[in-house]
Parts: sequence; C-alpha cells; structure tokens
Amino acid sequence: MSGVVIAADLFACYADLLEIDVTGDIADGATGSDVVDRADRADTLYGVAGISQGVALLATMVVYLCWLWRVRVNAEVFDASRHRMKRGWTIGGWFCPIVNLWFPRRIVADCWDASAPWNERTGHTPLINAWWTVWLVNLFVGRFADTSSRKAETAEELRQAAKTMLVSDALDIAAAVLAVVVVVRLTRRQERKVLTGPPPVPALG
Repeated sequence: MSGVVIAADLFACYADLLEIDVTGDIADGATGSDVVDRADRADTLYGVAGISQGVALLATMVVYLCWLWRVRVNAEVFDASRHRMKRGWTIGGWFCPIVNLWFPRRIVADCWDASAPWNERTGHTPLINAWWTVWLVNLFVGRFADTSSRKAETAEELRQAAKTMLVSDALDIAAAVLAVVVVVRLTRRQERKVLTGPPPVPALG
C-alpha cells in the first residue's frame, strides 16, 4: 500500500511544479488567457493531488496498523520483556497528541529488538531512526506548507508555499520508501526467528 502513497506523492510533486511555474509567471507580471488557463489547471491538479494523498494515506494507515498489531503480538511471544509500552499503544500511540511524536517509533524499535535472533540482544537498526526522523520532518514541513498556502494572498506567496509543499511531498516519498524497508526487514526478521524454533536450552553443567 505504501506504493499508492508514493504514487500519490509523485503526482503531488508534478502539481507542485505546475503551481510554482504559473505563480512565478504571474508574480513576474505575465497576463493573458493562457496564464489564466494554466493557473486554473494548476489549481485543479493541486486540489486533486491533496485529495489523492489523503485517500492514499488513510488506506495505507489501515493496512499498516493491521501489520504492526500482528508484528507486536508476535514480538511479545518472542520476548515480552523487551516491550516498554502496553499493547494498546500500538494503535493509540499514533492518534494521541504529543506522544504520537515518539510512541510509534518506540513500539517499532521494541518489536525489532524482541525479534532478534535467540541469544542476540543488539540494539535496533539505525534504519528505524532514519525512517522516523524523515517522517517527523515531513510532518512539520507539511503543516507549515499547508498554513502558508492558506494564508497566501499574492502570487509570490503562493509560489513560496508551493515550493515548501514540494519539499514536503519529496520528504513524504522518502519516508514511505523507508517505511517499506522497515516493514520488509522486520517481517523477514520475525519469519527467520520462527523458523529457528524455540530458544536453545542452556546446557547443564
């Protein structure tokens, strides 16, 4: 499903570029029916892109949370002591203000650690930190871009807002790619642990 988000973000980047181009021309003093038509087309695509991103994100979130819940349950079977958060936070941690800035990352990191091979207790991969950092940066940049766009009154302000939105959409693509990598690697990590069987029994001395 993350592929749907990436596709929607790529379409949004295209819409951003069109918006930047036409608002730049208007800011430079361009006029005429051609500019008006381009502006109308850019605004339409801009709106469609936003709706597409919202629908794609919602659908992906549902699938992702189902996967994460299953992963968390598996990880508890592997090693219940590795989890710092109650299971309910696996879902709730994404929707509670403030704590949603770090609870989801912690839950994924704990699942990663609990799914480590038997007798191996290494720290979780930097991949998780990279994914979460990009996601947070995108979250704040996106909100700033959205606020700037709604408050913009001139063509130049609209152009600057579109540039910021382009950065946000590019970051969202990067976050989605990293999320796919985390999902694939954590799933394989758990599959390998299942295939190795129960933990080895210490030899009696």
